[in-house]
Amino acid sequence: MIDQAGIMMAQGLGTASERIQGVNDNMSQSHYHEYFEIYYLEAGERFHMVEDQLYHMEQGEFMIFPPYVMHHSYGEKNVPFKRLVLYFTPEEVLWPSILTELKEEIGVYQVDIRERQEIHRLMEILLKEQNNPGLHHDEFNQGIINVLLLLILRQKHPERASENSSRIGEVIRYIHMHYQEELNLDMLAKQFYISSYYLCREFKKVTNTTIIRYINVTRIMNAQRKFMETNRNVTDISREVGFSNLTHFNRVFKSVTGTTPSQYRKQFRVRESNKQ
Repeated sequence: MIDQAGIMMAQGLGTASERIQGVNDNMSQSHYHEYFEIYYLEAGERFHMVEDQLYHMEQGEFMIFPPYVMHHSYGEKNVPFKRLVLYFTPEEVLWPSILTELKEEIGVYQVDIRERQEIHRLMEILLKEQNNPGLHHDEFNQGIINVLLLLILRQKHPERASENSSRIGEVIRYIHMHYQEELNLDMLAKQFYISSYYLCREFKKVTNTTIIRYINVTRIMNAQRKFMETNRNVTDISREVGFSNLTHFNRVFKSVTGTTPSQYRKQFRVRESNKQ
């Protein structure tokens, strides 16, 4: 299923909304993006794998995904669902304290029906405005988004994931803690005393991707952060995130992000200069 809202964000919009319904529409692999996502489940049920934690969502619940957090969603076979998503860049948030809090609020929000209806209504207003923009469109969007965020953050903290003690959860956690080191399927199988075949099969079942792809995406995600937060050169960063070969790093970086490391850093600097 095509992520039309994601396409709009890639075209430079500060916010985008989309309503989708489907069945057996499961993501092929974990992904992340440079903006926030509010995912409101209007009908059905879904599971979300967020880095190394698994969450279960039911109708009327919602989640917030901060930038650069790996996640993917899936559902039970033949169970229909409908969801409304809202994407917005960090620049849309008016207050630094709210921005900081948002980055820490990962989990499933379970709020009472009145608050839930208000949150849902504001998300629908943003979708309607996107389809039929009026005067002061950008200012209107930013105002509604910040009211929405304040309403959400005044609720009780979201429900955390149920304790994920599965072996695959432990493997995912290990990857996030040791991505700078040499990692491969056989090493991880030995580390967790399981066969390579079992690990490969079960990892794909839980994450919808392969171990090598997951390791590479985790490394590239951390490389992107370093390009944004430091002035270290490409060679140093490639080594810091676990690549021993610069050519391989460049190839993997482009396969994950669609651009080279140098181009990515240049694009980031251009965006930052345009904000000033």
